[in-house]
Amino acid sequence: MEKALAQERIKELTELIEHYNYEYYMNDTSLISDHDFDLLLSELISLEKEFPEYASPVSPTKRVGGNINKNFRQVVHRYPMLSLSNTYSIEEVKEFDSRIRKLLDGKPFSYTCELKYDGVAVGITYKNGMLYQAVTRGNGTEGDDITDNIKTIRTIPLKLKGNYPDDFEVRGEVIFPWAAFNDFNQQRIANGDDPMANPRNAASGSLKLQDPKEVAKRKLDFCFYFFMGDNLDISSHYDRMLEAEKWGFKCPKTIEKCNNIDDIQHFIEHWDKHRSELPYATDGIVIKVNETGLWDELGMTAKSPRWAIAYKFKAERVSTRLNSIDFQVGRTGIITPVANLESVWLGGTTVRRATLNNADFIQKMDIRIGDHVFVEKGGEIIPKIVGVDTTNRDADSQPFKYITYCPICGTTLVRNEGESGYYCPNEDGCMPQQIGKLEHFVSRKAMNIDTIGSERLAMLFEKGLVRTPADLYDLNKEQLVGLEWAGENKKRTSIQEKGADNIMEALELSKQVPFERVLYALGIRFVGEVGAKKLARYFKNIDALSQSNTMELAMVEDIGEKTAITIFDFFNNLKHLEQIVRLKKAGLQFEVHEEKVSNKLDGLSFVVSGVFNTFSRDGIKQHIEQHGGKVVSSISSKTSYVIAGEKMGPEKLKKAEKLGIPIIDENKYLEMCN
Repeated sequence: MEKALAQERIKELTELIEHYNYEYYMNDTSLISDHDFDLLLSELISLEKEFPEYASPVSPTKRVGGNINKNFRQVVHRYPMLSLSNTYSIEEVKEFDSRIRKLLDGKPFSYTCELKYDGVAVGITYKNGMLYQAVTRGNGTEGDDITDNIKTIRTIPLKLKGNYPDDFEVRGEVIFPWAAFNDFNQQRIANGDDPMANPRNAASGSLKLQDPKEVAKRKLDFCFYFFMGDNLDISSHYDRMLEAEKWGFKCPKTIEKCNNIDDIQHFIEHWDKHRSELPYATDGIVIKVNETGLWDELGMTAKSPRWAIAYKFKAERVSTRLNSIDFQVGRTGIITPVANLESVWLGGTTVRRATLNNADFIQKMDIRIGDHVFVEKGGEIIPKIVGVDTTNRDADSQPFKYITYCPICGTTLVRNEGESGYYCPNEDGCMPQQIGKLEHFVSRKAMNIDTIGSERLAMLFEKGLVRTPADLYDLNKEQLVGLEWAGENKKRTSIQEKGADNIMEALELSKQVPFERVLYALGIRFVGEVGAKKLARYFKNIDALSQSNTMELAMVEDIGEKTAITIFDFFNNLKHLEQIVRLKKAGLQFEVHEEKVSNKLDGLSFVVSGVFNTFSRDGIKQHIEQHGGKVVSSISSKTSYVIAGEKMGPEKLKKAEKLGIPIIDENKYLEMCN
């Protein structure tokens, strides 16, 4: 085909397929058979492959998935993604209404009521009518860039229409509708896999898949609830939602405008009764002041807006029989009892298992095998036992005796003073702990060895090639090629030459991972990401850390006495020291490589609070240290400066003003370093 004809045909097909998509997913109208639609899509895919220069960046072919994402880039939110304050009674909703009326002092206003979708919060930026970027909530300040995966969701427009703003962000929840979720689980069961526990977790896991083509198969949906931007001149939230439908978004039909507390109460009562009829999971109602011009006047708390609140539905409760109790061994040896229940339908899913927390929980509630127990979903997600029907207890029922030996390796369990859980101390010889430590070591936030997943690790462990993290760096390509294991569909899978090359390359790249993440990867009990970072910055290298005593360890910010003892014990274990020696020889980073830029902040201490435009929170702290300054967590009379970003904590502000500590913004701070 000639180039001019190809360009014209690609444009024609793009517009035609988008039109059919819109009518089908937004208006439930099928204008073409599935067969004919697939033919058009196949033709467009073929033409774009032959003439890629004419393919639109928001072509409907993006809906079926694109290139593999090896890593999800971290992106700082332009506007922080805050959470809402929760309430669980109509009385608290009335208190919220009273506060609003008092703050607005007689000004007229209304509310909007919307369903609180049970999915994954995402912010999607549009620029000049095109989908530009999609980011998960993450920690509220920054999240993962999942743009390629978001493009596969049919109800998210790739290109807007009508009179839309040039640059704005839409926020909403990616959900797994019940029908699609149940089909997905049926397929997993048919393949011999365990079904997913609930739609929210399944949606979250789907968005983290590296292959967008797999995401496209999941049939996820998107429910939007908010818009942010500098030039949104529509004066009410309700009207913004309706206007967005003209731009190409699927407006929720359940949103209502309410004038008073009676209207709100009627909305809550209706959906509390009828939520089971919805095609997706919901766990409450979101109430917002409708007039957007009043939002700034009402303001924010440190964590949430004052002009909105979430009413959470009371958790659904069912009764079922407790058949048995299993015990799981975690990465750190903690024993978790799990209840095996008579299957029961609860909150849209079939529940067969529930957490029992620990031995104290079982004893306090006097839970026994054969009891009829009451089960709820904590936060509408995790099944938990909340009570026992003792009136229905068997006459020969006996109190449950908690295990005293590890169910895997037989080691006598230990329970430290002040801790609620028992744990297996055989960390180097208990298989679930060994494999758990390996999985933790290769995980994304640790060494990020993404070519060795759980199945491959289990296979390497089973074949005796890997028992500890140091063993990974003794692997060679010849050992890996041809190794077999049972894959996701229980089919035998083997490592090919290319796969072996990828594993060796990932292991080599992991040698560049900084010390703080290597320290986190070691899996020291009670030492998380933040603790590892602070230990690395304080001691600078593994030798200084391993030779420290508990008193020195406890002096590190946020490292308490209990954690100090576990760190000390870790480094006084000969096997652990041998592992570190092997990892050092392999080339891993065991010291902080800091380049001091200047001495301009020598002798100065800083407290950092709020959200910044130029830096992330960790970024500005690192910048301070590079210029000789010291970062402290709490304000005292010895604090030199407080660097305040947007949404600075009110308590810190109050304390700084009381002590007369200078408060500067990030621009003033940068001037100090210039």
